[in-house]
Amino acid sequence: MSRSLVIKVTAGADAPERCNQAFTVAAAALASGIPVSLWLTGESSWFALPGRAKEFSLPHAAPLEDLLSAILAGGRVTLCTQCAARRDITVDDVIDGVRIAGAPAFIEEIFAEGARSLVY
Repeated sequence: MSRSLVIKVTAGADAPERCNQAFTVAAAALASGIPVSLWLTGESSWFALPGRAKEFSLPHAAPLEDLLSAILAGGRVTLCTQCAARRDITVDDVIDGVRIAGAPAFIEEIFAEGARSLVY
């Protein structure tokens, strides 16, 4: 049985420590060889747009832009369909490599054999 980690991050600049922790855990899991799927929902949805992760700052934390780049390079990043729609974000707006998908895809991922999920 293979293992994987699905992380749903709901926090953005409104809760910077929780937000950064989600990205840090995702990047650490990838570095450990664990397949990772990061879901951007709620206020974290904005990080699907170019330049937004670079604007985020949290003292004593790895830059969010670097963490996002690592996750995009080795894992999967998904922007919630409804969250994107509420923010008028379209597939043409997002960073290359970010997909937009909804609840059925999320459910499929978290119920895959060997999957673990975290919500931040």
